[in-house]
Amino acid sequence: MSQAGAAARGEQPSGDEEESAWPFGVSRTPTMTIGSALSILQREFPAVRVSKIRFLEDQGLVSPHRTPSGYRTYSQADVERLRFCLAAQRDSFLPWKVVRERLAELDQGGPDVPAPGARVVTEDGDLVTTDTPSRLTADQVAERAGCEASAVDALTRGGLLTADAGGKYPPVAVEIATLAGQLAEHGIDHRHLRTVRTAADRQVDLIEQIVAPVRSQRSGPSASGARARSHALGSELAKTFTALHTALLRSAVDRLE
Repeated sequence: MSQAGAAARGEQPSGDEEESAWPFGVSRTPTMTIGSALSILQREFPAVRVSKIRFLEDQGLVSPHRTPSGYRTYSQADVERLRFCLAAQRDSFLPWKVVRERLAELDQGGPDVPAPGARVVTEDGDLVTTDTPSRLTADQVAERAGCEASAVDALTRGGLLTADAGGKYPPVAVEIATLAGQLAEHGIDHRHLRTVRTAADRQVDLIEQIVAPVRSQRSGPSASGARARSHALGSELAKTFTALHTALLRSAVDRLE
């Protein structure tokens, strides 16, 4: 019995059924909210929304766990199944019936079954592809962002990029450097962007106040996965702050006309 089959009937798969479902060798511990799963999938599928994830569940293509309160929680294996479904539609235009059949074939195993465990790893409950280093040198950031190493150094001195003790940067540094480069084309350099960094730091302080109680859980049924849940909550709050900031900027620009 496949995981998708159980989902199609509105059932929760048993432990044995989960272990027999593709992807094999990938964690099935539900540590992610639907928002956290969405943020992972949007890296590859920017247009995907919560409604699409719920639709795929309704189609019997994925079966997330449910908390006693009824909230959906997702594992790495759930996210991989979702990624497979979205890629099948985007790249091959497969109807959902065919995608469901293909998943059933994968659940049966075989020589052509992909091994997501070799492609996907986890860092603090998040998923990253193995071809993306967890830490980057300044030269690597500059190469991927399409800028000079001196620009990375300037952003670091200006406080927009932060390197660790070994001089390495997190992958998000590439996005920051890329966006800063786009603004530099309009004469906005790292000195002008310090106010943006200050505003972000203030928002992080607010987020920290909210997630701290979740992260500090050390006992009881909620203790397991507390760090992953706090990370997911922080990510969701950051996205909301970003959306609000964007809306405020658009409103202000409209007033300039």
